[in-house]
Amino acid sequence: MFRVLKFGGSSVASATNISRVLDLVGQEAAKGRVILVSSAISGCTDTLLQLAEGNPEGLEPLRERHRDIVRRLFTGVERRSVLERMDALFEEMLKAPDAEKVTYGEIFSTTLLAAKLEADGYRTQWLDSRRLVIKDKPALTYRNIAGAVAENSADIFVAPGFICGTAEGGVSTLGRGGSDYSAALYAAALQADSLQIWTDVPGIMTANPKQVSHARTIPEMTYGDALQMASHGAKVLYAPTVAPAMEAGIAIEIKNTFNPDGGKTVICGSARPSGTVGIASRKMDSIVEVCLVGSNAVAEAESALALAGIAPLRIWEEEGNVLLTVRPAVEIPALRALHRTFFETLPVSQVNLFVAGYGTVGKELVRMVGETASAVTLRTGKALRVVGIANSRHYSIDLGGNPGTPSEEGDYIDAVCALAPKGSVFIDCTDSETLYQRYPQLFAAGLNVVSSNRRSFAVPYVTYASLHAAARENGAFFRYETTVGAALPILESISRGANSLDEVLSIEAVVSCTLNQILGDYRPGGESFAALVRKAQEAGLTEPDPRLDLGGRDALRKLLILAREAGVRLEEEDVQVVPVIPAAMFDVPLDRFYEDLEAFEASFANATRAAEAQGFRRRFVASLEKTEEGGFRAGIGLRNVAPVHPAYHLRGTENAIIVRSAFHPYPLVIQGPGEGAREAASSILNDILR
Repeated sequence: MFRVLKFGGSSVASATNISRVLDLVGQEAAKGRVILVSSAISGCTDTLLQLAEGNPEGLEPLRERHRDIVRRLFTGVERRSVLERMDALFEEMLKAPDAEKVTYGEIFSTTLLAAKLEADGYRTQWLDSRRLVIKDKPALTYRNIAGAVAENSADIFVAPGFICGTAEGGVSTLGRGGSDYSAALYAAALQADSLQIWTDVPGIMTANPKQVSHARTIPEMTYGDALQMASHGAKVLYAPTVAPAMEAGIAIEIKNTFNPDGGKTVICGSARPSGTVGIASRKMDSIVEVCLVGSNAVAEAESALALAGIAPLRIWEEEGNVLLTVRPAVEIPALRALHRTFFETLPVSQVNLFVAGYGTVGKELVRMVGETASAVTLRTGKALRVVGIANSRHYSIDLGGNPGTPSEEGDYIDAVCALAPKGSVFIDCTDSETLYQRYPQLFAAGLNVVSSNRRSFAVPYVTYASLHAAARENGAFFRYETTVGAALPILESISRGANSLDEVLSIEAVVSCTLNQILGDYRPGGESFAALVRKAQEAGLTEPDPRLDLGGRDALRKLLILAREAGVRLEEEDVQVVPVIPAAMFDVPLDRFYEDLEAFEASFANATRAAEAQGFRRRFVASLEKTEEGGFRAGIGLRNVAPVHPAYHLRGTENAIIVRSAFHPYPLVIQGPGEGAREAASSILNDILR
């Protein structure tokens, strides 16, 4: 019983990816003998083609990529041995005729895979496809493969895809994408029970997801329909792959290496389902040919295009499919119009979400999107789909909507910009102080940005303004309501007033969740102020160094955001900050700080008692006030507030913002929870949808 697994270049592009591949191979090896067919690592074939054309620029980086993979996968003697083998193969490649240089990419990758499997204890045999797979000679190929495998008792055979021999004894290739075909030949030769094509997408989709955001995986299709999709431009499967599998009656599974349990497509000989199977397109000279596989509804296709204002150059039925041609300029609108008609039952707009920061808030947002998806679609006509997730080290992207656990190495922003359909939303749930610098790149790539990261906004005003300008220039929205007051609708209220020329006269913001909690709990003679600060730190309510909170850093960030939304060009140096603690406490180690804070208890308690004696409570207030001269005065510090003040009755981590403006005689008061993962996720969701 044989199981044939083929992995594409992205699946073996790094040591991390190869480890994932080997896990999958190990799972299949527990069910039977395995034939592992692999492409070259991504980018390798192009580099070798350039080398053959006299451009050696990419050679050393390519050699180093392979060496780096070896160093990450192996240790000790095994590492030295495999490095020597890789160096020897590179030298062999350099001496080979130019026409044969391109055939070494798969030899490099499969040599690494075979060595690692052997090191992991599997009985492994490397097969030389140059001697076994003979171009245009399937019967001879089958005999060669069957004979080579019969001679060996290995558990796992590793074979290069793409490359082959010729009847004259030379070396050749099966064409770009030919590794799929190699796998099908091995499967047919051995009458395999399973043929799996592992790639970086969740099977064959109803359309190219980079062109049609609503595209979804086709769970099952016939050999004939798969051939039609591949022949007319679908990139997931190399068209010649179908014939050997179909002749041998072996089902082909198209699966995602990076989300094995997600969507997949099974290609088999079952009867064609009724209705259109999928849509594929390919450029032909100066036109684009579109194929609706499995459909003969010419009139319906014409109607769908007419509704979108598109007139096909030609439309006809052929072999049970609808074919049409359009100008390249209208290819994507045509594909989307056809997909809406033939595959989408609801008049919804697909919104793809790329989440950065997979901590408490990020995870809650992903959960909330999944939980509310149906209700949101019905209420708003928008179908939200999380297609990308990243933590501080890894990311995962699946345009089919099943990104799984972040595991991919590399630059998440570059990957998002390369893969995201225009109109997608990038969500910054991180605490990064530098990620905002990449926002313009995201805007330029056609993404909108929603951020809950207030650290990104404590920047000079010119930087803040340039971010908004970049969003406007690219027709993107840029929202960050969650940066002040979690789920409270503060920023939108203030910015609307500024947009309608309602001049802000003052803002009072009691927005330090940490100090609201501590000051609310503090009672002179009870737990000391130092004890409450330490308790808040241990609960994760403060920064790792609580002096950042006591010094007003968080409140300062929020005041800058509030002021700028009101149209005031406030800079950090314009704000007079009076910390809760004496300046000397900021320059000592943390342990010493807590000792000094305990010594400060008498002074703090006396000030609190004095406030209470007058009927006041102490609150940490950030304020912005217009002066008689027409400017603004800004400050942050402890203030005594009377019972009539909205902040007097705050409990726990509640926030309160009081805005006075020229148009309204009574202040606008917004009060409520100032923190919480669910509250923050809810606010982010509102920013996405409004």
